[in-house]
Amino acid sequence: MVRIYHNNRCSKSRATLALLEEHGSKVEVINYLDSPPNASELAVLLKQLGMTPRELLRSGEAEYQSLGLGDPALDDATLIAAMVAHPKLIERPIVVANGKAALGRPPEAVLAIL
Repeated sequence: MVRIYHNNRCSKSRATLALLEEHGSKVEVINYLDSPPNASELAVLLKQLGMTPRELLRSGEAEYQSLGLGDPALDDATLIAAMVAHPKLIERPIVVANGKAALGRPPEAVLAIL
């Protein structure tokens, strides 16, 4: 089973989902804006991605600016809490398969974990 943290309004997310389906993957779609990961789940995703919380933040979102998330003094727990409270801040799409995760930017990047 392949899981995608998906936002249907995002062209990269739609393209990644289509790519997974083209490769015959059975896909569990999680609309992460409606069902965001909790802090523990996000920490696991970050570990699987090999990324820091700051690397997974969407810095172009209004919430990023209004919450002052550009402050380099903020710790990982604070950044994770912000993403849990404001899932729009989480870069997308995230695909999980075979105990690994990949960011679908570009969509073809997820093929390495299938």
